[in-house]
Amino acid sequence: MIQGSIVALVTPMAADGAVDFAALDRLVEWHLAEGTDGIVAVGTTGESATLDVDEHLAVIRRVVGVVKGRIPVIAGTGANSTREAIELTAAGLQAGVQACLLVTPYYNKPPQEGLYRHYKAIAEAVPVPIILYNVPGRTGCDMLPATVARLAAIDNIIGLKEAKGELGRIRELLDLQLKDFSLYSGDDATACESILLGCHGDISVTANVAPRLMHQMCAAAQKGDRASAEQLDRMLAPLHKDLFIEPNPIPAKWALNQMGLIPAGIRLPLVPLANEYHAVVHAALRASGVSS
Repeated sequence: MIQGSIVALVTPMAADGAVDFAALDRLVEWHLAEGTDGIVAVGTTGESATLDVDEHLAVIRRVVGVVKGRIPVIAGTGANSTREAIELTAAGLQAGVQACLLVTPYYNKPPQEGLYRHYKAIAEAVPVPIILYNVPGRTGCDMLPATVARLAAIDNIIGLKEAKGELGRIRELLDLQLKDFSLYSGDDATACESILLGCHGDISVTANVAPRLMHQMCAAAQKGDRASAEQLDRMLAPLHKDLFIEPNPIPAKWALNQMGLIPAGIRLPLVPLANEYHAVVHAALRASGVSS
């Protein structure tokens, strides 16, 4: 079972938007040294929407090659076309990942039966562990607990990243008591409480800039040490909030650039963090002890 602090890794880019593979190598090694428990390569935080297929797969392969089995690597392979999602997921399996993370189809807003058939088709076509990903605030599509329960009955659908950001939804999912099925928070602000309630980890944006603290918080929450987990989460709270002051991953990439870990590149239609927010994100980094 994959658990703990799983970073939704940004994709480092040069000023012209080209993927910076040397910076990616350094970033992955830093996460390994800092205690990150798993890596999602080319999820939505990794700008999957604007990487072409060759780049998408090259980044996944590069992360797998650098990690060398030391921690799990999960490939982001979701798409709003079922056929494309099958092709990306098959390529992820071939690259050697431990699982694939597939966001619900975005923009076309399928009904619950469409979601069920979408994921069922992918799971039947590609024999890789699949983690569902529900983030209605970005996709316009909300996968309901009843649909999750139907999908959990499929052998190689092994988990869900739930990013609705509502503890009530987390409780509903935990109440299903799904066998051999992992639940992950996809909302940093509620991740601590979600893990204390019974989730297996957090697929995290905050972990991009504070991997050690996120690992420690998740580990404490998994042990049921509420006092320690909440103390660590209070330190992280400014990042949970201000790394979303503009759309993700704009603030996270800007913060990592300020930390000297990646170049400043980001792809249109995203743009660098607006000047008016620089001091806000700097303050969050200082408050969390990430920078002086």
